[in-house]
Amino acid sequence: MKAILLYPKFPDTFWSFKHALKFIQKRASLPPLGLLTIGAMLPADWEKRLIDVNVTKLTNDDLAWADIVLVSAMVAQKTSARELIARCAAAGKTVVAGGPLFSMELEAFPLVDHLILREAEAILPEFLRDLEAGRARRVYRAAGYPDIRETPAPMWELADLKRYATMAIQFSRGCPFDCDFCNITSLFGHRPRVKTGAQIIAELDALYQVGWRRPVFFVDDNLIGNKQSLKRDLLPALIEWRKGKSGISFNTEASINLADDAELMRLMAEAGFDTVFIGIETPDESSLEECSKQQNKGRDLLADVKRVQRAGMQVQAGFIVGFDSDSPSIFQRQVEFIQQSGIVTAMVGLLQAIPDTRLYKRLQREGRVLRDPTGDNVDGTTNFIPRMDMDVLREGYKNLLLRIYAPKPYYQRIRVFLREYHPPRVKTSLSWENLKTLLYTNVRLGIVGRERVEYWRLFLWTLFRRPALLRTAITLAIYGHHFRKVCASIDA
Repeated sequence: MKAILLYPKFPDTFWSFKHALKFIQKRASLPPLGLLTIGAMLPADWEKRLIDVNVTKLTNDDLAWADIVLVSAMVAQKTSARELIARCAAAGKTVVAGGPLFSMELEAFPLVDHLILREAEAILPEFLRDLEAGRARRVYRAAGYPDIRETPAPMWELADLKRYATMAIQFSRGCPFDCDFCNITSLFGHRPRVKTGAQIIAELDALYQVGWRRPVFFVDDNLIGNKQSLKRDLLPALIEWRKGKSGISFNTEASINLADDAELMRLMAEAGFDTVFIGIETPDESSLEECSKQQNKGRDLLADVKRVQRAGMQVQAGFIVGFDSDSPSIFQRQVEFIQQSGIVTAMVGLLQAIPDTRLYKRLQREGRVLRDPTGDNVDGTTNFIPRMDMDVLREGYKNLLLRIYAPKPYYQRIRVFLREYHPPRVKTSLSWENLKTLLYTNVRLGIVGRERVEYWRLFLWTLFRRPALLRTAITLAIYGHHFRKVCASIDA
């Protein structure tokens, strides 16, 4: 059997980093970890090709070669997924689909021959047996949660690694919290399931052996959901593994209670974690209560962010406006919090109701759901009728983004962050690749860009005040270029 593992194209979104990737001559931020893992779960005698249309094209020769096409996609990839599936079906190929998009909208894809829903480890073997016997059903839905200690390592060899800025790896699935707008617990459960440290080290060894020396993203929705396993197993293993190795750093997602555990922050920084995404959502206590964000309530969120930064990790964060409790004052409060916190990468989105969440069910009962969500956190849309006047909400949201990503406040925020940021060790060597990026950035942002005055102010400030962090400052300046492009495209 000859199989194509097909990954649809992402639109230009906040996390696509499309405009930033040009500075480092990469095509995409991350490879499709799910498909690379599926590749390892398929029969060993199958021939396999990964076609990630974010970095390459699906050719007619590819389709002529293949017997079967396996597609995985997120909701934001819907348009591309439809086009690719139609093309594969027209070519007479058997199409198998799985992933968040198809779990949420399985009826919207009639051209898909077989749907593998929820976690593949629990159901893919049954599908493969039925396929071989010629009796495969259209829908396979996994029950329960598989033991991911049995999950094979991704087939890195299928991906053209040089086209990606970052690699992806997964330690755990599930989250102990239950925010009402989030579908993670409905998908993966409340009890975080973890791999062993030895599994992760084996996956990292395989990456290192093929020459990977760039960042690695732990895609866990909440890496610290199982603190005991993290402290006892994974972090000590990572600390030991990184000895004598250079070039690889880690980033991940975690909940705000990370700030409560000084030992955990120290271990994470020592293990090489230099960036963590945290769901702040809102500084408004009533809105936190409304969405059951219990872990964020009753805190000095600003002080929490500063503690994480001082521990050696940049805080990226998600923010939301459009809660029923929100008044028009929320836009100014969000701007003030973001600017004071030094959260440079601040993803602010309008609240969207995702199927299979408590928020969606409540709004559906109230007759307020208008359509399916877009899957794009920062596209200026919502899929339900908000309590706030829609025009006020949209205008306030658009103005909020313009204010935090305009050059002056954005570069001010970088300096606020750099004053607090104290990584345990900073590599200052300059490779030819880094030098090319620096020269291109100096021209693109420092000469051509409308932010050139702010860019050179930051460059000189960092050079004299925090010279070891110059590379970090340049990277954040590049991110700002991307964020401004994305924000300018919002038709709110």
